[in-house]
Amino acid sequence: MAEMDDLVKKIMAQMQQEQTSGQTDKQRTATPTASQQKTLNTSDYPLFSKHPEMIKSPSGKGLDEINLDNVMKGNVKADDLRITRETLQRQGEIAKAAGRPAIQKNFARAAELTAIPDDKILAMYGALRPYRSSKQDLEDIAQELEDEYNAPICASWFREAAKYYESRKKLKGDN
Repeated sequence: MAEMDDLVKKIMAQMQQEQTSGQTDKQRTATPTASQQKTLNTSDYPLFSKHPEMIKSPSGKGLDEINLDNVMKGNVKADDLRITRETLQRQGEIAKAAGRPAIQKNFARAAELTAIPDDKILAMYGALRPYRSSKQDLEDIAQELEDEYNAPICASWFREAAKYYESRKKLKGDN
């Protein structure tokens, strides 16, 4: 049991070290191959078991490369355990084919979030709390989401929040 605890501590320390090393957005996004461009439908669900070759880590590792042996050898990094934009978009495609447009939209929004650093996501979450941001703060975040992260769905949420908070008196200084 102590060996497993030590392994978990080692992996967690390595993950934290890598997160603070400032990896680029390009390192977070795997490039899809031609075989990954196929149109998906409900028969492709679950993607993990039906098409494991389509699922790659942000660094490009396949599912077969992410195993305990490679973790122990140091070949699997924290970023290898993150989901990619492409995988989320594929899951959304399957949801849409199943007649679940709301789930598809959630996957599309989540796919956009994969390009945004974790500390930025936490700051955005804080900005959405009532009385924490001005209307301009929320609109600036929306513009940043569009310009820097190609995240128009998330940007529209911030614009909607700015309008809603203004109408409900939930902006900074309204309390």
